[in-house]
Amino acid sequence: MFERYTERARRVIFFARYEASQFGSPYIESEHLLLGIVREDKALANRFFRSEVASIREQVERQTTHREKTSTSLDLPLSNESKRVLAYAAEEAERLGHRHIGTEHLLLGLLREEKCFAAQIFVERGVRLSQVREELARQPNEAAQGQKRASVHDELSSYISDLVDHTQRLIGREKELDRLIELLSRFSGKNPVLVGEPGVGKRTIVGGLARRIANGTIPQSLAEKAILALDLPPFRVLEKDGSWYERLDRALVAAAKDGKIFFLNRMHDRPGGISPVAPFHVTELLQRPVIAGKIHCIGTSTPASFAKLRADGHWLAEYFEPIEVPPVNEETAIKVLQGIKGPYENFHNVSYTDDAIEHAVHCANKYVKNRNLPGTAVDVIDGAGAAAQLQQGSLPEEVVQVQKRIRFIVQRMEASIANHEFEKARFYSQEERIERDKLKPLREKYRLNDNPAFNVRREDIERAVSKLVGIPIEAIRRSPNDNPDDSGPRSS
Repeated sequence: MFERYTERARRVIFFARYEASQFGSPYIESEHLLLGIVREDKALANRFFRSEVASIREQVERQTTHREKTSTSLDLPLSNESKRVLAYAAEEAERLGHRHIGTEHLLLGLLREEKCFAAQIFVERGVRLSQVREELARQPNEAAQGQKRASVHDELSSYISDLVDHTQRLIGREKELDRLIELLSRFSGKNPVLVGEPGVGKRTIVGGLARRIANGTIPQSLAEKAILALDLPPFRVLEKDGSWYERLDRALVAAAKDGKIFFLNRMHDRPGGISPVAPFHVTELLQRPVIAGKIHCIGTSTPASFAKLRADGHWLAEYFEPIEVPPVNEETAIKVLQGIKGPYENFHNVSYTDDAIEHAVHCANKYVKNRNLPGTAVDVIDGAGAAAQLQQGSLPEEVVQVQKRIRFIVQRMEASIANHEFEKARFYSQEERIERDKLKPLREKYRLNDNPAFNVRREDIERAVSKLVGIPIEAIRRSPNDNPDDSGPRSS
């Protein structure tokens, strides 16, 4: 059925099946296909949705009936609407004179199925079929160009990651974010470096920029950009493959031409920077394209390390413009934790009281010395949540074993998808379904779905701080600034 589909279009279908399984849907609906496109082809989604990309998933989650998650089986059928969407996609490919069906044709197919949920999302955001057709018709060779870009991406795929998916929500730091945007928007193309102590949220600021770009709330000069975290391999890679240098250099420059800005975290830690352990390091591969202005990077460093780079006359200090990121005060840190606590509550199956959040910030600021707010306070609530899981009791052994098998199978399935080995992915998906079928009666047997969230309170915070810094819990409780009153309902 999918012989004419490009590799990316096939991945859209697979991701659509995955999305359908997460919503517990018995069919792959139009909204799942749309989520698959957003996940697989961010450039296409940003091109037509711009500021609305981030809100698409939120709307689907808000307006979709959630059922119990099912297996990510590749045999999950298409709904009648989705079948028509694929038929329309094939027609649109022929209309444009394209031999293969790509992600852009799937997008057109969704627009043609006017009464489906996905099409309603398009209409609400002002995206029209005629508009998309016209723009795609102006670029008839886009599929071939996309394949060239994919080859560049493949060269870098092992060393890059998308910050939007791997950073917490940014709260505050408007001044630092605005300065970061200002430097990147200059005609001269400055390379910013966020300079601050550990824990102040430098990486999160860059993640905030990545989200602003994805949402389209960004100056026009950055509207078509994307931020990719760059994690270069160790020096021994060059020793094994002498051509790797040239390939990486070409890939970086080509990706930069395609609108990519590279994020280099803790650039001062790199050998060949201020603490060399070898006469040459791959970080230095960035020197030529950065100095030549062919690529743009965002770095992070500590005040002491960046000062050392400057004192040594290192090229990183010369070509990176510093943005100071001071620690936040306790009031701001409390706002940050209130804003990001949701994922931690879901992960640990707990609920943090307001008093616990405030106490975590106060104790972190007072006792944790190796990092700064808000990072230290985040570590504290994370530790308190992990400890709370122990208090709730461990899971029955037979449940643990099934969950382990599911995690192993899912890891293998995701690896197969990444390697485009879809037959293997089909096998692992079926295995996952079998294991999840085993898990459901076990959860009912042990009434695991009936357990309420555990309320994390100030004494839990104190235990977490005691473990984190090695201070007796009695010393923390004797602090004159701490209010010993602790009331309110608690469930476990």
